[in-house]
Amino acid sequence: MNKSIRFILASAAVFMLAGAMSFAQSAGEATYKTKCQSCHGAAGIPSPAMAKAMGVKPVTDPAVKSSTAAKMIASTKNGMGKMPAFKDKLTDAQITDSVTYFRSFTK
Repeated sequence: MNKSIRFILASAAVFMLAGAMSFAQSAGEATYKTKCQSCHGAAGIPSPAMAKAMGVKPVTDPAVKSSTAAKMIASTKNGMGKMPAFKDKLTDAQITDSVTYFRSFTK
């Protein structure tokens, strides 16, 4: 009986850890979801209304796809078009991580 209780507890711990790891998100993903997703969309495709109102291009747009990471980081820090600057709202690491996450949509 003691062995079976230990086995059940160990199994439960393994399943809980595995579940927690599968739901874990990267720092870039977390920042993107809280600061960027409302305009740029969950997968880098803005809603038609947002695209029209704010001029947000989808990640699949050739101009966006050809943009370098450095240019995207600069645009995020300093603002671009109707997008506000995030240099005072996010750290450099958060900006870099969120841009890296955004760029992963094209792969």
